[in-house]
Amino acid sequence: MADIYAALADVTGGLSETLKECGFTAVVPDGVEKGELPAITDSGRIIIKYKGENKALKIEHFNDRITLFGASKEGEILESDYAKLSVSLLDEENCDAKGIKYIVNEFSETLVEHFGTKTVKPTKTKLPPPVSKAAAKSGSVSYDPNTLANRFTTIYTDLREEYKANCEKYGQFLAEDFFVNHGAPAVLETLRENNPQKMKRLFNLLNDIYEDGTNETQSLIVVTILGQMDNEEMLANCIDYMSDDMTSPVINVNKYLASKAGKSAKMRLENPPKYKPAKDKKKKGAMNRLGM
Repeated sequence: MADIYAALADVTGGLSETLKECGFTAVVPDGVEKGELPAITDSGRIIIKYKGENKALKIEHFNDRITLFGASKEGEILESDYAKLSVSLLDEENCDAKGIKYIVNEFSETLVEHFGTKTVKPTKTKLPPPVSKAAAKSGSVSYDPNTLANRFTTIYTDLREEYKANCEKYGQFLAEDFFVNHGAPAVLETLRENNPQKMKRLFNLLNDIYEDGTNETQSLIVVTILGQMDNEEMLANCIDYMSDDMTSPVINVNKYLASKAGKSAKMRLENPPKYKPAKDKKKKGAMNRLGM
C-alpha cells in the first residue's frame, strides 16, 4: 500500500500545474500535515479531493484502479453530482515511471477537455471512447478493436503515443496498422521472455476482451496478435494462460499460417493493403481475410 500512496503522490504532483490552470485547489483533510498527500481512506478507497469555482474534482484509488471524477454545479456539490471522467490501471506492478506518466498525461488531457480555459490548450486528437467492462459484461455492447488497443496500452504504456498517432493520422483508429506494426511485435517479445507475471497480465487482458469482443476484435487477437508465433515452444508457453475458448483458434491459426497453404495469407497480414477511407460496407475481420 505504501507504493500506491507514493504513486498517488507522483500522479498528483504531475497534475499540479494542470490543476492550477484549470482552477482547482486541494481539499486538505483534518490531520493532514503540509507536504503530505491530502488523502482520506474509506473502506479501502483512497480519495483525494479538489475544489474550484462551481466545480469539484476527486481522484479515487480502489481495486487496483485510479479513477478521475468531476462535477460542475452552482451551489453545493454532492457525491451524486460526480461523473466518472477517466479510469486507468494502477497496481503495485504498474506504478513505475512509465505507468505514472501515462496516467498523468491521460488525466491532464481529460482535465483540459472538461475544465480547461483559453490559456490551456486541449489535446489535439480526440481519442475514441472505449467500451466499459460493465457494458460488455451486461451484453449490451461488445468490446471493439479500439477498446482492445486502449486497454492494451495500459500494459504496454510506451505504445500510447503510437495509439494516439494512429488515431490522428487516419481520423479514426485503424486497428490492423497499430497491431501489425506495434502491438504484435510487443506481444511476441513478451512471449519470448516468458515471464510468468507479464504473461499472466497479458493473457488476463486478452482472455477478457476475447470473451466479450466482436468478431473483428476476436480475429485481431487470434490472428494478428497471436497468430504469427511460428514457434512451437512459444505456442506451448501460452497454453496455460489462454482461456479454453481462445486456445483452439490460436493453435489452428498458427498451424495454418506456418503451412505452405498459409504462406500467402501470412504475407497479406504482414503487408496489409494501403489504407483507403472506409465506404459504407460491412467490415471483414482478419480471419475472413485469411480465407479460413
